[in-house]
Amino acid sequence: MSTTAARGEDAFQRALTLHQQGRLEEADSLYAELLQRQPAHLQALHLSGIIALQMNRPRRALALFGEALRVDPRCVPLLVNQGNALQQLAQHEPAMRSFDAALALDPHLAEAHFNRGNALRDLGRYTEAVAGYQAALALKPAYADAHINHGLSLARLGRHGEALASYERAIALRGDCADAHYNRGNELRELGRFEDAVGAYDRALAIAPGFADAHLNRGTVLVELRRHSDALASFERAIALRPNDAEGYFNRGAALQYIGDFEAALASYGTALAINPDHDGALGNRAGALRELEQLEAALASYDRAIACRPDRIDLHADRLHTRMQACDWRDLASDAARVAARIESRAAANPFGILAWCGSAALQRSAAENWVEGKFPAMPAPGPAAKGPRPQRVRLGYFSSDLHEHATAYLIAELLELHDRSRFEVTAFSFGPDSMGQMRRRLQAACEHFVDVSGQSDEAVALMTRNSSIDIAVDLKGFTRDARMGIFARRAAPLQVSYLGWPGTTGAPYMDYLIADSTLVPQGNQASFCEKIVYLPHSYQVNDRKRVIADRQFDRAALGLPPTGLVFCCFNNSYKITPAVLDLWMRILRRVDGSVLWLVEHSALAARNLRREAALRAVDPGRLIFAPRMDLPLHLARQRAADLFLDTFPCNAHTTASDALWAGLPLLTCPGEPFAARVAASLLSAIDLPELIAATPLEYEEIAVRLAADPSALAGIRQKLARNRLAAPLFDTPRYARHLEAAYLKMYERHRSGLPPADLQVECEA
Repeated sequence: MSTTAARGEDAFQRALTLHQQGRLEEADSLYAELLQRQPAHLQALHLSGIIALQMNRPRRALALFGEALRVDPRCVPLLVNQGNALQQLAQHEPAMRSFDAALALDPHLAEAHFNRGNALRDLGRYTEAVAGYQAALALKPAYADAHINHGLSLARLGRHGEALASYERAIALRGDCADAHYNRGNELRELGRFEDAVGAYDRALAIAPGFADAHLNRGTVLVELRRHSDALASFERAIALRPNDAEGYFNRGAALQYIGDFEAALASYGTALAINPDHDGALGNRAGALRELEQLEAALASYDRAIACRPDRIDLHADRLHTRMQACDWRDLASDAARVAARIESRAAANPFGILAWCGSAALQRSAAENWVEGKFPAMPAPGPAAKGPRPQRVRLGYFSSDLHEHATAYLIAELLELHDRSRFEVTAFSFGPDSMGQMRRRLQAACEHFVDVSGQSDEAVALMTRNSSIDIAVDLKGFTRDARMGIFARRAAPLQVSYLGWPGTTGAPYMDYLIADSTLVPQGNQASFCEKIVYLPHSYQVNDRKRVIADRQFDRAALGLPPTGLVFCCFNNSYKITPAVLDLWMRILRRVDGSVLWLVEHSALAARNLRREAALRAVDPGRLIFAPRMDLPLHLARQRAADLFLDTFPCNAHTTASDALWAGLPLLTCPGEPFAARVAASLLSAIDLPELIAATPLEYEEIAVRLAADPSALAGIRQKLARNRLAAPLFDTPRYARHLEAAYLKMYERHRSGLPPADLQVECEA
């Protein structure tokens, strides 16, 4: 060896030693000096490029690797590292070519297969990435990083069980890897195993206490487990670690919103938006919180900003449309509804609740429910085996609701719970709503043999509890209404699961077996609009409470803000049920009936202003729309006697509001449509024998209203008939209704005990 070569080799060895010691700047300086003397020194070029990668200088690394490859274009490690530099520069396709060139020379190089998988994953080609990681693992089964990245790609493909197995193999190889535990927690969360997910995040945090994402995701799982104070503490830790990250504040706001602390939630969203003004999640949730606080104008502005950031999110469009319906702000209503409908038909998910008010298609409502369930509440594994034992002497019923307090559902169902035949049925109520100790709450507790507050328990824990309690029939009173818990039923809480009373349509959930209905709600031939099998009660599906109190107070018209004379039409439905087509009808009626007024409940000042403006646009004096303040139910029922005729809305009818009117002695006029929600009032009128108030078309609806207004004796006759039928017809005959519903439960139960699948069932009317 020449003296020059020897000096060069000595310099290289000194540089290599510094490199191995981690003294990168010193090593790089020596490599540079060597390359000035020997520009084609392959190892110095290669290792200097590696230092550039280590120091996050990928462009310099790429240049050095290029020089080295000119010296030896078939050097496999150089080709691999060139690919790595290209990866750092997000040049994924060129990186793939570099890895492919390396593998053509040495197909048994696990690292090249692994890095090629990374490039494919970055390109979104997850199926090919999985194959790349599998090739690496076939060569090197103990390759922990390959197991982790294999899991990440499987997760992106929705193959969560396989992803979980990959992370667990990585943990078996390298138990101190916080990322592996964190990713395992993410997959457990996806699989609905929330308690296990918390354990995985805790393990990650024991290894890396400053792992902000682990604190963040731990908090989201704790929200699912209803451990809200713990969730908020996790979010606070994430915020402390990353105070300039909007995600922590967004998630804290979501947790606060979930527990009903809307003002605090707004403050947290405000901080998130100060950091990231285009955070569509914070903007959308902020809009929802503002809507809950009845600040509808601000809510709409927030939805507009959210949609500007994420126009592809159809759930935001649907929520904004529902808020506009609440505000009776009908700008662009037809085009907005068409946009939402088109996306639902293409399998996009939006909350089905808001769709009821404007959608007259039962098929579209089913699609909306199915999409929502598929995205939010897919079927989950049961949390444990069903309890075994001898056949019980009584059928065990479980009623599930957040509304077991002063709420419309409670006002309907209270007497039914009291009347259940305890020789044949054991009744348990599972309450996940507020712990109100008002009169209705006490009455419901007394009506049930078991009343269990599960508001602080996860869906999985509740489902396990009901299975351990051997509940035979789980009855959901919520569907997709506020504070629903469909996740309980997704875990098969009972052998038979029934949708009843609270949700006016199909749940779209394959795990809901039956829907309680009647032949008016679901005519024969219309069953295709429902995923559940239909149980037909002989009269109306809706139960009522004969003990519902009407206040003794006699309201005079002046005290109610009504004119001293003239016919009073009314509608006490929520404002979101009023559509432009319905208001067109109402205003035509007012124009044809001199001196008449329309009496509405003022749900918001904005809705009242908008309705008055819309009345003026239809050539009606806005002063003929009179808005009533909200009032306790007994007084509200009493004041309805001052009205002459209730004008129903469609395609979403009055439901409990309709039975309230009929119970108070106020006739109601309806026009049924196609979906369940559009046929409820007709069901109630049929059950109280007032078919003359069911119009076949909107034109007939208008003519009936005008004719009755012009014929006081005819209207008085209908009021008298309603008074006679009120306690004689089936609608308010709660004992008879209870017998029919119990017969329905027994039919479905006996069918199940015989090993038969759910089927449409008909409960016969008593002789």
